[in-house]
Amino acid sequence: MSLIQTLITSYRQMKSEGILGMNCRNGRYISRYNDRSLYPLVDDKLLTKQLALRHDLKVPDLFGVVRYQHEIDDLEKLIAGKNGFCLKPSKGSGGKGILVILDTRDGVDGPEFKKTNNEWVDLSFLRRHAGNIIAGLYSLGGAIDKVLIEKLIVLDPYFDDFSYAGIPDIRVIVFCGMPVMAMMRLSTSASDGKANLHQGAVGVGIDMASGTALRAVQKDEVITHHPDTEVDLTTLEVPHWDRLLRLACRCADITGLGYIGVDLVLDREQGPLVLELNARPGLSIQVANGRGLKGILEKVEGLEGLNRYSIDERISYQSQL
Repeated sequence: MSLIQTLITSYRQMKSEGILGMNCRNGRYISRYNDRSLYPLVDDKLLTKQLALRHDLKVPDLFGVVRYQHEIDDLEKLIAGKNGFCLKPSKGSGGKGILVILDTRDGVDGPEFKKTNNEWVDLSFLRRHAGNIIAGLYSLGGAIDKVLIEKLIVLDPYFDDFSYAGIPDIRVIVFCGMPVMAMMRLSTSASDGKANLHQGAVGVGIDMASGTALRAVQKDEVITHHPDTEVDLTTLEVPHWDRLLRLACRCADITGLGYIGVDLVLDREQGPLVLELNARPGLSIQVANGRGLKGILEKVEGLEGLNRYSIDERISYQSQL
């Protein structure tokens, strides 16, 4: 089948099943199923991390938090002895403001830090970046923010050829406690090593029953191989798939949100981790899967007594959607 035929077939399938648009997502699902009082639990990554830990869910280790401009001088102490770490805005979205440091070395004028593009920067660069985060440069609505300093996630060796200079993550949409659609986001040179589809990362639709790849897209165009590593993306099979689905369901349960995007990662040392949660997950997951969400959500809405289903029952029933 040619690329054009594939695109036409995918569009027809998505249209027949009901493409979920932004207005419908916001009006029918987010506003109806997500109580606004619960938004801070997912909009603030520090609160998300604390919530997850209270329920014994694993998250990336936290080295420290910088809350105010005058605390930026403490940054050097917080990262001392850490070869790899991540500076992250607590209220950021879409991967904005995340600075990943892969390595540290002693420079002529002090410590130097290696970014994902192999550029070395000094401590003053990190301080400026932290200051911009606190000032709200990357936060939702420009709100004053805080800097999270996290342990660097160690890439699961299975993904060595599936991602370029970054850590791939798994996005699972959970509706009324049931996982309904998933994709894996693979970093590329175009995305500067970040798993951000808008910046050029690859989105791979994932079969909910098996965790295997359905198809892959980059910038909404269907592709078959990773643009940098050239690995065949159709061979992707996500390890620990059942554990990841259960973790996604638990995240939805502890937040109380009815429509939620759960972002997970696989760490080589710790296994599945909760990366972040989103009360307004994007719609490009439909493009990655070549399938519309609206029809699936309507089927879930038609189920009676769903809140009484166990997580295993919800995951098992999902295969019928």
